[in-house]
Amino acid sequence: MTHTATVTLPGADYPEIRDGVRRICADFPGSYWRELDERDAYPTDFVQAMTQAGYLAALIPQEYGGAGLPLRAAGVVLEEIHACGGNASATHAQMYTMGTLLRHGSQAQKETYLPQIAAGTLRLQAFGVSEPTSGTDTTRLKTRAVRDGDSYVINGQKIWTSRALHSDLMLLLARTTPLEEVERRTDGLSVFLVDMRETVGNGMTIRPIKVMINHNTTEVFFDNMRIPASSLVGQEGKGLRHIMDGMNAERILVSHESIGDAKWFTRAGVRYANDRVVFNRPIGQNQGIQFPIAKAYAAAQAAELMVCHASEMFEAGMPCGEQANLAKLLSSEAAWEAAEACMQTFGGFGYAREYDVERKWRECRVQRTAPISTNLILSYVAEHVLGLPRSY
Repeated sequence: MTHTATVTLPGADYPEIRDGVRRICADFPGSYWRELDERDAYPTDFVQAMTQAGYLAALIPQEYGGAGLPLRAAGVVLEEIHACGGNASATHAQMYTMGTLLRHGSQAQKETYLPQIAAGTLRLQAFGVSEPTSGTDTTRLKTRAVRDGDSYVINGQKIWTSRALHSDLMLLLARTTPLEEVERRTDGLSVFLVDMRETVGNGMTIRPIKVMINHNTTEVFFDNMRIPASSLVGQEGKGLRHIMDGMNAERILVSHESIGDAKWFTRAGVRYANDRVVFNRPIGQNQGIQFPIAKAYAAAQAAELMVCHASEMFEAGMPCGEQANLAKLLSSEAAWEAAEACMQTFGGFGYAREYDVERKWRECRVQRTAPISTNLILSYVAEHVLGLPRSY
């Protein structure tokens, strides 16, 4: 008896989602993103189109008005945005910050906010974690939340809080017990769902930060900001754990974006190499052009397999810290290799904004730094996977 196996290759799954996202992206070509980039403007029309199509509610359960799709499906949405030449940074935070609310929020919080987030009437895009002095040493953050009757009073500062000026809600991590009073430095941190419609100008101040890409990032200041005690998500003092259990999802999702970037750079490079004629021959005939593109393609194919593997383990409820971190590492490096190959292929024209290469080149570089840097991933792998001594 002959058995025929059915195999769905990476990049071929969820064809309906891929086609739907591509149709939307066709209405937002490179010229749209270039114009936004020049003004450091938020892609309001694009976000609205994605919201109306239901893609930003991909991970919200159906009982709250979402699609209730697997993590891989949400990742495919982000991947296709990047593969079409766009940027999903204005959409992805809602997908992974929502998970903390879904897993640890009270029933009242979920019933109040998730349907509105799914419908697009509320935006949960701001994620207040990083601080100027602590960086990635999150346990030493200085923002303090002190209980005062039925309220918490918050003082401190956050930085790199992207989209704070375009969000209605913020997921905020603050210390509720001083570091010197906890047994473990990971204790004493709490997470809050802050209604920014009530706090901006009333204890919360937001200032834009100019950076090399159009990421709508900001620094946020808290000056005796008072929020209801009901804003607490989960258990007081366990906020870092509540946020950390969503970090694997975040890393897998942004890995999809890097895969999309790698695909865009490869297609752009191949197309230009075939069309560009120098010395009476297409430059793509030269191995000096062929080899970097082919090598980057191979790296992206391998990285995509790891991204799919990490997604499968996450959906199965299996520990996937190693796989999620490796997916983030390999995909960001593959995207950067593809970006460099594409830039070299275009030569001087790669610097011309009309081709979008320089914009995408700038945008994809951030994935090697955020939301977790390549070096920290390597430290994680060295210590927690390979058993080497802790380096920090």
